[in-house]
Amino acid sequence: MSRVLIICTLLLATSAFAQSPSIKKFTQDCQYQSGYFDLCYQADSGKVFLRISKFAQPLLFQSSLPQGIGSNDIGLDRGQLGDTRVVQFERFGDKVLLRQLNTYYRAESDNPAEKTSIDEAFADSVIAGLPIVASDANAVLVDYTQFLLSDIHHIGQQLEQTGQGHFKVDTNRSGVYLPRLKTFPQNTELEALVTFSGTSPGNYVKQVTPDPTSISVHLHHSLIELPDNNYQPRSFQPFSGYWSIEYEDYAAPIDQSMVKRFIPRHRLHKKNPAAAVSEAVKPIIYYLDPGTPEPVRSALKDGALWWNEAFSALGYKDAFQVKDLPIDADPMDVRYNVIQWVHRATRGWSYGSSVIDPRTGEIIKGHVTLGSLRVRQDYLIALGLTSPFKQDNADTSAQKAMALARIRQLAAHEVGHTLGLAHNFAASENGNASVMDYPHPYVYLNNNQVKIDHPYSVGLGLWDKYTIAYGYKTFDSNQDESQQLAKLVQGARSSGLHYISDPDARPNDTPSAQGSLWDNGSNAADELKRIIQVRHAALEQFGINSIATGTALSSLEESLVPIYLLHRYQLQATAKLIGGINYQYEVKGDYVTPQGQTPVSYEMQQQAVDSILQTLSPAFLAIPDNIVKLITPKAYGDSRNRESFKGRTGLAFDEISAAESACGFSLSQLLQPGRLNHLAAQQGNPLTVARLINLIIDNTLKAASSKDYWQLQQRINYVTFDSLIRTSLNANVAPEVKAEIQYQLAQLQPWLAKQAKDPQAQMMARQLAQFLRTNEWQSDFSVLPLPPGSPI
Repeated sequence: MSRVLIICTLLLATSAFAQSPSIKKFTQDCQYQSGYFDLCYQADSGKVFLRISKFAQPLLFQSSLPQGIGSNDIGLDRGQLGDTRVVQFERFGDKVLLRQLNTYYRAESDNPAEKTSIDEAFADSVIAGLPIVASDANAVLVDYTQFLLSDIHHIGQQLEQTGQGHFKVDTNRSGVYLPRLKTFPQNTELEALVTFSGTSPGNYVKQVTPDPTSISVHLHHSLIELPDNNYQPRSFQPFSGYWSIEYEDYAAPIDQSMVKRFIPRHRLHKKNPAAAVSEAVKPIIYYLDPGTPEPVRSALKDGALWWNEAFSALGYKDAFQVKDLPIDADPMDVRYNVIQWVHRATRGWSYGSSVIDPRTGEIIKGHVTLGSLRVRQDYLIALGLTSPFKQDNADTSAQKAMALARIRQLAAHEVGHTLGLAHNFAASENGNASVMDYPHPYVYLNNNQVKIDHPYSVGLGLWDKYTIAYGYKTFDSNQDESQQLAKLVQGARSSGLHYISDPDARPNDTPSAQGSLWDNGSNAADELKRIIQVRHAALEQFGINSIATGTALSSLEESLVPIYLLHRYQLQATAKLIGGINYQYEVKGDYVTPQGQTPVSYEMQQQAVDSILQTLSPAFLAIPDNIVKLITPKAYGDSRNRESFKGRTGLAFDEISAAESACGFSLSQLLQPGRLNHLAAQQGNPLTVARLINLIIDNTLKAASSKDYWQLQQRINYVTFDSLIRTSLNANVAPEVKAEIQYQLAQLQPWLAKQAKDPQAQMMARQLAQFLRTNEWQSDFSVLPLPPGSPI
């Protein structure tokens, strides 16, 4: 009996499905568009339908966020790209599934069974189920609405991870966005306004939304035809300067690596390969956001166009171009490489992202996001360095020029990422050989006046031209590409070019002496000494002339921050010399004799320590009295913010705590656990951990105290004392280093006890005795953090 019921049920379901309306009949009242996938928008229901006839045919699916939240801290920006997926539509009964294919695990084999074994071994991901609403002999029509209104960008997860509350899609307050519903021969674009409702919204959400329990953004879907097979992937080499796209080939011979790596790059070919100079078959064109104001707009265009110089060197004529985005164009449309000017409530990072075919590394679309507040930060720094407001209507053209010079460099930098290039944080050692470094403005003294007329390099550097050659140079058919690429690498090495990227430069404990962010010069310690002199001169003239007439005196605090901390990044670079090593991204065969790694010279390490110790002196850390007197509590209507110093004196500006933060930062660089561990491992280095600790103590706790700086010296002493103890308790400190620090502290304890007329020294003696006895540090003191520095 049950079998009969089952058969009847199946027959009824089949009959009902067979009676579904034809696509022509269903869409007769729709707004219909024909293209890669035909679209149908039903105004009455507010639904969008997709005609699918391409089953089990891979395509690219790109999600993105055309309208974001506007908070750098949340990290959901206008124009942000999501994942690029290889997907295919598959029909299952009364629905179509959108399956994301697993492209990382492959079998590059002529044996179909071997390929099938990989497909069956590793899971795919079905990312959508689309109900069929109509059909004909060759196609079905599916309801795409629910998927378009889903949280494909993981916005709810991002909000929760950033402590902004629990949010979910509210479909009643969401809908298909008709103006961006378009289909073309090779791509189909869909967009929706999606509202997220939530509870317990955080401060970042409250800052940027009119109703923090209701966050409405736009989400975009791009369905893209796979590129043809005429693109040839180019192999990755660690010294190439490119990001790496990789997969594992399970069909690789046993004597070869399974991991295959290649670089991301745009497709580029000459119209006339035999010509010395030729136009490109399809030039790389970037389109400028029409919402970018002048003179920023022209600066962005100038900087982005620097890349054409590198392509010209390869024999291309106008292969790289920058144009205005057509007023009716969709910046998320994959046919456009875009440079977007993006606003946030606070300054934040700019970045270059790309739509990349994960199978080959071919860049389909470059998308640059430039934060609009960056230019204002550079202008603020320029004003603080020069204090130009000696009269009303002062000329600040030089300061604006510095800010625009940074924008040109930033545009080139972020476009470089969308050409496939990684950061090169060692380029500053080669005379700013790359726009792919993070540059600090080069300012200098002339007759004790700060000059800002050459703050940033103009144009590409030698490294940039080399990397474009590696990625985009076309070789003759009779040339072995791998051999030619190897020659390019050897040429770059022979030119003395250095290359250190993110993994070796960003971590604070990296041993790389060459890779640093926001630094200058080939000798970090010498540059630190030089920038300290510039800082001193800038502080001497800083004051009432640093702000325009009509500006609240209390705003001087935020203008002071980047000037008082002008040395912070160069100090970080200098600290990396301590226990540091010199090395390259080297593979076997690059040199007849492998270069390997060598320690930074012991003389330079000592020079680095001496330079940083200057930043622990009261004379360095003290803020001049004339500045302190000018900085009043915040004027009514203004308030302290993240760009202000942290303090311990309530509404009043706290110059001692500002110095505390700077002192704590210097000590954190000297006492970084990984740095100390590496220093201890360098046998034969006269700069031992013991010597370093003693130098710190001698220049702080045991330094002669001046009457003028008595309170400041007391704070420096306690910050040093607290930092040494906390470092010894850090779980990442090697046991032999921990023992050395605690031994030096034990030697310090009787000296502190003898300072009978110093109440703080007596307190530290008691605390230290208890710590040495219990190995527990019971202190509620915590060094106040610096205001944010990056990005500049």
